[in-house]
Amino acid sequence: MKYRYLLPATLFVGFATLQAQESVSNAGRWSKEQIQNERPAVVTPPGHTTDAKPGAMPSDAIVFFDGKDLSKWKGRGKGEDDAAKWQVKDGFMEVVRGTGAIQTRDQVEGDCQWHIEWCTPAEVKGNSQGRGNSGVFIGGYPEVQVLDSFQNDTYPDGQASSLYKKSVTLVNASRGPGKWQTYDIICIREKKDAAGKVIQPGSITVLHNGIVTQFAVQEGGKAVSGGLSLQDHGNPVRFRNIWARKLVVPPVKAPRK
Repeated sequence: MKYRYLLPATLFVGFATLQAQESVSNAGRWSKEQIQNERPAVVTPPGHTTDAKPGAMPSDAIVFFDGKDLSKWKGRGKGEDDAAKWQVKDGFMEVVRGTGAIQTRDQVEGDCQWHIEWCTPAEVKGNSQGRGNSGVFIGGYPEVQVLDSFQNDTYPDGQASSLYKKSVTLVNASRGPGKWQTYDIICIREKKDAAGKVIQPGSITVLHNGIVTQFAVQEGGKAVSGGLSLQDHGNPVRFRNIWARKLVVPPVKAPRK
């Protein structure tokens, strides 16, 4: 008599899921070895044991969303039909699939700090780039990726707080699905002298849940001002407590010889 050894169905499901993750994760640009070698270390952000509440805004904050309405935002329509069509409830805004990205009506000139709080769905669906995907675009800078990167592998320059396809995040500081997270993004604009010569390139620094994940990355910053745009990637990602501060950051002086 021949015996058959039956494997639990969960193993087959797990294997299929792993295959799906691998097929999505490397996106044709990363080998399995590269993903393994360059995968950011995981750092647990402060306050992970409780659900963070919206913090008080600084006294000099320019408020773009305080949980009440989207009057300071516009959608992809034109003229009188340019209103942002995302949902607002319980103090947050939520992506409505298919309505498109929304952007601030006003821009912030010069160096600035942007504060954004966001939350991916508590119910986990999909994997890699298909899980809680959105993005933060500040005029003239690369996309700061929004993604559920908690125990969710993807290519290193595509996970939460990466500069999408530009710069790998220093660490993975993600909180779990359904938990509110924060971005504080420091944008330094390109500096020129009186003759128009660039004396300091533009740069971007990102703090994810209070942890530095991008530091003075020299990408973007050529524009003198910019607004904020939030991406509709088809996932019901939520945002709240969005504000900016103008900064006065002098150019770094060259050392004396």
